Amino acid sequence: MSGPDKPKVIGEEWSDERVKSFLAIEPYDEAESTDFNALLKAYQAMRAGDFERFIGFFVDAGRNLDAVNEKGETMLDRISEHRKGGEYARVLKSAGAKGSAAAGN
Repeated sequence: MSGPDKPKVIGEEWSDERVKSFLAIEPYDEAESTDFNALLKAYQAMRAGDFERFIGFFVDAGRNLDAVNEKGETMLDRISEHRKGGEYARVLKSAGAKGSAAAGN
C-alpha cells in the first residue's frame, strides 16, 4: 500500500497472509457492511491476480459477495462502472457475485 510517506511499489509479490489480512478489515462506520468494506479495500489495494486470490479466501470464509453499501450497490455494481474494472468484475462473477439487480437488493 502506498501513502504520503510510503512510495507505491509496483510488482511487489503479496503473500497469502497479506492477502488474507484484508478479511479482518473493519469499517469505520458500524452501519457499513463489513463484507462490502473488505471487498472495497481489497479492490482498491490489490492487483487483479491478488484480488482473485482474496476472493477465494473470502468465499471460503463464508462471506457475502453481494453485500451492499449504503446506496444498495454491490461491489460488482461499483467495479462495473470503472473503466479498468473488467478483470476484477470477471473475478467476482466467476466466484458467484450477481450484482444488486440480479440479487434483488
